[in-house]
Order: sequence, then structure tokens, then C-alpha cells
Amino acid sequence: MTKSYIPTINISSLIKNNFETQSAFKTIKEIEKACTKVGFFQITGHEINLKLIKKTCGVGNKFFNLPDRKKRKLSPKKWNKKNKNLYRGYFPNDVNGKEGLDIGDLKVTKKYSSNLNNQYIEYLNLGKCLNKNSINILNKYFDNIYRLSETLFKSVIKLSKKNPDISGKAFSRLKTLSTLRFNYYPNQTKPVEISKQDGVALGCETHVDSGIFTVLYQDRKGGLQVQNRKNKKWYDVPFNKKALVVNTGRALEFLSKGKFKATNHRVLWNKSQRLSVPFFFEPSYDFNMNQSFLNGNKFKNNGEIYEKFLNKSLKKFIEYQR
Repeated sequence: MTKSYIPTINISSLIKNNFETQSAFKTIKEIEKACTKVGFFQITGHEINLKLIKKTCGVGNKFFNLPDRKKRKLSPKKWNKKNKNLYRGYFPNDVNGKEGLDIGDLKVTKKYSSNLNNQYIEYLNLGKCLNKNSINILNKYFDNIYRLSETLFKSVIKLSKKNPDISGKAFSRLKTLSTLRFNYYPNQTKPVEISKQDGVALGCETHVDSGIFTVLYQDRKGGLQVQNRKNKKWYDVPFNKKALVVNTGRALEFLSKGKFKATNHRVLWNKSQRLSVPFFFEPSYDFNMNQSFLNGNKFKNNGEIYEKFLNKSLKKFIEYQR
């Protein structure tokens, strides 16, 4: 059996947020190597119940099987003039070859969103399309995947010889721009893009992500590929039902002064229905993106706030041109 280009790391030693043990140190060094060499890795031992993951995927599939008029009840204003939301919600597959549902922190209430008046902190009334049980499942999954992502970020902070608890300065739960997304690839009649590099038909364009980490569950259909930064070749991310896929984003590349580079990835055109569930772990909208956060003795508050950093990053994605 050939060794996968994408390393698999058991992170069970980090789950209790005790980063001082010898086994935790070993795991953190494995994460460092994966981030610097590949930019992608799979994690096992994450303690997110496989039944919860299955139920979460079930909620996504159930939503995408709804009639178009019902799904558009959750659309941003661009696709449903009756709605006020611009960022969160459902986008149809005529936008970029796939359907999507972007959900922010489910703890954000209508009142909180209204009082904050931030362009990205939007209340999304999931009750228009989903029952209480489905919403509870999404709440539980968001809580679990958020905690897991924070543990991964704390391990990176530990590499910088800083107190992992400073992650709280970058991530304040109700102000985070983190997104739980469902990507649904229907029976695509034609590819979204033909790769200019190798002529391969794609179901999702070549891109890098915006945030700190993306933590993804992909189904058995697979199709996700990662580019080797040196030889520019593409490698499949194998399906592992017990694993979640993690990749580095532009925000982490910036904060680490380029040590952990955001990595090109894409999805192959496979003409069959496919669901993926990425979680984009994004800092608070008002977090100062200053490189002293990971690299200096004192954290300086003179960087660009993350909201502006994200705004620039989203401009390259068709589905966010709203």
C-alpha cells in the first residue's frame, strides 16, 4: 500500500488542552511538519462522534433535497429580495456549479446581530426550512468543531512558545466570523473549470481558503485534491470515515509570516452528487491581524482588523460577489 501524500495525525493527546505532555509535544511537531510541508493533513482521535457527523450530513442532504423555492427562504438578498441578509444563507448552483449553505455561529440571536450591526454577523432563521431537531444537531456540531479548531490553533500558538490561552484574543465566540458550510455538488452536466495547468475538469475551482484552519468532512465520493507546492503535482485526499481533513488558510499564513502557507486545492468533476461539510475557522471580526501575535514578545494593536482582511479575500469567490 502506497503512503498517502496527506499525513494522518492522531490528535487524542491534545484533546484535553494539556499541551505540556511528551505525547502532546510530539503531536504538535507532527502538525507543524504537516502544515509547513503539505498544508493539509487528516486528523483522527478528534473525539467528534461519528454518529453526530452522520446526522449533520443528513441535515445537509435533507435541506438540499427541498424544493428550490423553499431553500431560497434562507438565501441572501441577491437571490431572495425579501431577505435582508447579505452574507449568510443559501446560494443556488447556477452561481458556481454547486449549491451551498453558509451558517454562522448559531448562538447569534436576531437581537444580538441587530445591536452589533456588523456586515458578517448575521442572524439566520434556520426555522424557515429546518425542524428543531435538525437545528439542535447543527448547534451541537458547530460547538464541537469550533472547540476542535481552537485546540488546533492553540497547538500552533504553543509552537510559538506563547501561552495557548491567548487564542481568546483572536476568537471571541459571538464575534467570530467562523462559518459552517454545506457544499452540495449536484449531477453537474459540465465542469466549472478546466485546469489551465493540467487540463483536468473541475467541479470546484483551484483556490486557497481565507481563515486560520478549514476542518472538513468529505463523503465517500472524494474528489478533493491538494497541490504540492514544489513540483506543482496534484494529490488525492483519501476518504477516511474516522478522519477530518484540515488545511491552512491565508490568515494563518499571514500571522505566521509565511511559515504555514495557504495551499492550493480543488475538487474534481465527477458527474455525481457529492456533499462536503467544511468548517472555516475565522477570527473575530475586530481581531487585529498583527504578526506580533505569534511572533513578538508583546501583542501590538496596530494591524488590519480581520473583517477587512476577509473582505479582500472573498472578492475572488463568485458566490460572494453580492
